[in-house]
Order: sequence, then C-alpha cells, then structure tokens
Amino acid sequence: MKCIACGMDMLREEDHAGGDASKDYCLHCCRPDGSMQSFEEKRAGMIEFMMGKQGFDRGAAEALTDSAMRGLPAWSGRRP
Repeated sequence: MKCIACGMDMLREEDHAGGDASKDYCLHCCRPDGSMQSFEEKRAGMIEFMMGKQGFDRGAAEALTDSAMRGLPAWSGRRP
C-alpha cells in the first residue's frame, strides 16, 4: 500500500499514521494527533525536504513537489 498523500510505500504497520494500518496515509503525513496534514502543510514539508535533504533550490523544489502532488490521490484536483 502507498501513502495517499506522499506516495511512500507502507510495508509495515508502523509505517502508517499512528501505527494504525487502517489509515491510508503514512507517519510522515500525519500531525501529532494522527490526523492527516493539510495540502498546505504537506506541500511546505515536501519543499523543505527537497531543499534540505536533496539539495534543490526553492524554485526546483516547488516545481518537483507540485508535480509529485498532482499525481497523489489525497490531492486530486488541488493546486498551489
């Protein structure tokens, strides 16, 4: 199963939000209370990840994030 919000493979129960395998989003896409992050929260987090961990500049990180998010079920029809 893949996370509907970021596309991560969720192979183990602990990969799911709150360790709850019934959730269709992952531990990286949830808030501390276990609810799913908003579109804006997830977009900002993905941009920061791409800049900090993958070395992209802001413009490239935004473009890559927007492209990736367009193909994810949680964000169908959403645009920044």
